Amino acid sequence: MSPGCAADQPPQASSARTDIRDCSTDPPYLPPTATDTMARLAALRDTMRAHGIHAYIVPSTDAHMSEYIAQRDARLAWMTGFTGSAGTGVVTRDKAALWTDSRYWTQAERQLDCNWELQRTTWIESIGLWILEAVPVGGNISLDPFLFSIDTWNSYRQALHGSGRNLVPIETNLVDEVWGDQRPPLPSSKIYSLSEEFTGSSWQEKVAGIRQQMEQHVRRPTAVLLSGLEETAWLFNLRGDDIPYNPVFYSYTLLTNTNISLFVDKGRLSAEALGSLQASCPGPLCVELQEYGQARSHLRNYAQGNVTIWLGTEYTTYGLYGVIPKEKLLEDSYSPVMTAKAVKNAKEQELLRAAHVRDAVAVIQYLLWLEKMVPQGQVDEFSGAQHVDALRRAQKYNHGPSFQSISASGLNAALAHYSPSNGSSQKLSVDEMYLSDTGGQYLDGTTDITRTVHWGVPTALQKEAYTRVLMGNIDLSRLVFPPNTAGRTVEAFARRALWDVGLNYGHGTGHGIGNFLSVHEWPVGFQSNNVPLMAGMFTSIEPGYYRDGEFGIRIEDVALVVEAQTKKPFLTFEVVSLVPYDRNLIDLSLLSPEQIRYLNTYYETIRARVGPELRRQGLEEEYGWLQRSTEPFPLGSAATAATAAAGTLAIASLLSALLTGLQA
Repeated sequence: MSPGCAADQPPQASSARTDIRDCSTDPPYLPPTATDTMARLAALRDTMRAHGIHAYIVPSTDAHMSEYIAQRDARLAWMTGFTGSAGTGVVTRDKAALWTDSRYWTQAERQLDCNWELQRTTWIESIGLWILEAVPVGGNISLDPFLFSIDTWNSYRQALHGSGRNLVPIETNLVDEVWGDQRPPLPSSKIYSLSEEFTGSSWQEKVAGIRQQMEQHVRRPTAVLLSGLEETAWLFNLRGDDIPYNPVFYSYTLLTNTNISLFVDKGRLSAEALGSLQASCPGPLCVELQEYGQARSHLRNYAQGNVTIWLGTEYTTYGLYGVIPKEKLLEDSYSPVMTAKAVKNAKEQELLRAAHVRDAVAVIQYLLWLEKMVPQGQVDEFSGAQHVDALRRAQKYNHGPSFQSISASGLNAALAHYSPSNGSSQKLSVDEMYLSDTGGQYLDGTTDITRTVHWGVPTALQKEAYTRVLMGNIDLSRLVFPPNTAGRTVEAFARRALWDVGLNYGHGTGHGIGNFLSVHEWPVGFQSNNVPLMAGMFTSIEPGYYRDGEFGIRIEDVALVVEAQTKKPFLTFEVVSLVPYDRNLIDLSLLSPEQIRYLNTYYETIRARVGPELRRQGLEEEYGWLQRSTEPFPLGSAATAATAAAGTLAIASLLSALLTGLQA
């Protein structure tokens, strides 16, 4: 599942399409998927005037900087109609605009009405420039300080610095005021403990490890503040269902060198969870339970003492940050819990490997089912997504999908994060490319895998593009690199085969993944704000290619960073996703002998690990499909070094002719 990084600009949607808005006509054309926001904007502007605000900024996140949020926190979606997972809205007295990245441009054109301008970028500098044009000198630009991280607040302050406009935090959320009684209620489901068999270590051991880091830090902080929901869930081996697809719950934690305060709705803790947290009371491993809403006042009181509070600026809100005196802060991009969570120990690694074996069974079942059903015209995008979700739910330890399944055929696959609905879903066809990006939450791990297939006769361009995406996936997966290498340093290996012929993709190349936690787990990945890769980290590797209005390709695997078999301590990747690629789309003449050897070794691993599980579950037809799909590729089909060099020139010429007008 592609991360929220727009690396370039793919082709823009054509105004001739009827599934997107057209604001140039009179009256404007709005597709049925667009939301009428006239009344909501009018109400928000009345509230802004009452507070003396000239521009109000609405983010897509919640008070914990979550990528995926509960319906109660979907303020941007309610205000605009846009339901993508990343975006920022700004409303002035007479204008409104939405900023989002390339994954969601077409989706935004389908969901926004003509009250909203679509800005095709996510840069805060762009938002700042727009605000400076829309708001007069002396005007007040406001936001909810509990919905913006310290880093984001500082970026807005820098963008508006010296402009004569005022950046004013306002703790009353104006969207909530307008939303009123229609706003969804707080979650009420139970918060539960993970069984010891699904945890890498006890929560007491984790607390001891974090306290050791505090003791060894040159600043000797007295406390660590945890604001990210994953942090508290991981630290205490607890899970909840407050956010769709993410087994987390609303909480904060203040971990000091002598006590622990957990801010949560105590009444929602299961008896087992409560007993686990308070088994060592009183004492330094006793968890004191406080009300969720008391986190800020407790933090303010604690900060009055002789203390130093360690926090992560990417997950802590400016609202909490503001109650701590600056001299008592120890600021890093991420808290020590966030970085500790990213490096899985040996048991956590085995848990994730095991989850991926069962997940592969479900995906193989799905691919075989599609092969049989699509030629009969009996599958559409939505029913396909439902079916793969159901196959996963039948697997041991499954706890539902890890995100809304992306099931996209033909031109819809060109939208990197397209998800079908029951009302707007097209039939799968043997004559079109089909992209399936799905994942599962299992008690022993989180999965995320993308496979692109074609059941008929793909065009030369489709095979070419698919093979080059596969080459990028292979080249990064088999890379050997030095320790402490940042992901962004090696990311280009996934793009090189595409770059060779002037092609590219507009999203990031990979993201971290959790142990029964978030499918996008920071701070691991290949972007500029990720930490260096270390043994024990899991990341997706997912190059792609998208031709607007025609087809899309993505090949995604989850891989573990491991030590390489080299004389000096270097690193490489071990791919733990275990589903074969579509042989129908691979042009072997483009692959090098090394790439084919890698594929054959990978397929041997799939057979060895997934084959026995298929047979254990009595899935003999699927076992036969796996054997056919993992037949070794002949090395004689590989390009030699000389022919590969010549082929690159010929391919570049061919694609240049085929892709006239295509924006890479």
